[in-house]
Amino acid sequence: MIRYMGTRKNSEGATVYVFIVNGLEKEVREGALKQHPGCYEALPASAKAKIAANRDWLSKL
Repeated sequence: MIRYMGTRKNSEGATVYVFIVNGLEKEVREGALKQHPGCYEALPASAKAKIAANRDWLSKL
C-alpha cells in the first residue's frame, strides 16, 4: 500500500515527495518518482500538475 503524505525539503535543499510504503516512510525526489512503482500514481492531481510545469520549464532551458 502506498499513501502520499506531502512534500518537504531535505538536508540538501531539494524538494522530496513523502510516501508511506508498506508502513515505512519513504522520501522520493521528483526525478526518481518513475523508478518507484506506484508512487507517481499515488500523487494527487495538483502535485502531478506541478511536476508537469517543472518539466515544461526545464525543457525550455
